[in-house]
Amino acid sequence: MDAATLTLVAVPGIPLVSTGDDLGAILIEALAAAGLEPRDQDVLVIAQKIVSKAEGRTVRLATVRPSARARELAAAVHKDPRFVELVLSESSEVVRHRRDVLIAAHRLGFVMANAGVDQSNIEHGEDGEQALLLPQDPDGTCAALKERLDAHFGARLGVVINDSFGRPWRNGVTGVALGAAGLPSLLDMIGEPDLFGRALKVTQIALADEIAAAASLLMGQAAEGRPAVLVRGLAWGERPALPAKALIRRKELDLFR
Repeated sequence: MDAATLTLVAVPGIPLVSTGDDLGAILIEALAAAGLEPRDQDVLVIAQKIVSKAEGRTVRLATVRPSARARELAAAVHKDPRFVELVLSESSEVVRHRRDVLIAAHRLGFVMANAGVDQSNIEHGEDGEQALLLPQDPDGTCAALKERLDAHFGARLGVVINDSFGRPWRNGVTGVALGAAGLPSLLDMIGEPDLFGRALKVTQIALADEIAAAASLLMGQAAEGRPAVLVRGLAWGERPALPAKALIRRKELDLFR
């Protein structure tokens, strides 16, 4: 990597997304209307919320029947049992819990609050509260969007789906790559020389996460309504693309679980 200058532009004019919407067409139209012509190794970062909405990952809580385990856990964490049932249905493991906190390992491997089940920035309507689940296959969605965007703009893009994670030992949330295509999500620098010629021994760069975090500064966390950001200025040469799943540390290598 040798980027001295980066440009990040929030793509304007993206409407509220609903189930079944053609997300590729929406992004292409918004980019064209804004006069943004993607180039080789530009990266389009897309908020998880609009991907999940387009995929129909919205669930009405009234349709959820909580299990005995969900009711027990809900009493401990002081959350709606129906919400907790959704968390369990999306999880492979409950990692930690206490009042108001439920950390779970999502079925895709992400360790995060509530297994990514969220109720912010979605319409709830007259038929009761709703919750939004993570996309079914974030890396696959990125690959499909990349293929479509590449064909339309005649460029080789990177695509990242961004979500907000909390982190152990740190307050606050930051952007993290749920999915990625067209870029090396994890850069292995082992063997590369440092400033003084010493070979790096363990250094790996979470490139897709760093891109997601940068884009989050423009996307915001509340009512900003900026769910797509075009990043320009990165260059990774001929390094092979790696999906975002390459960023997930295997449980047997996790010293804290």
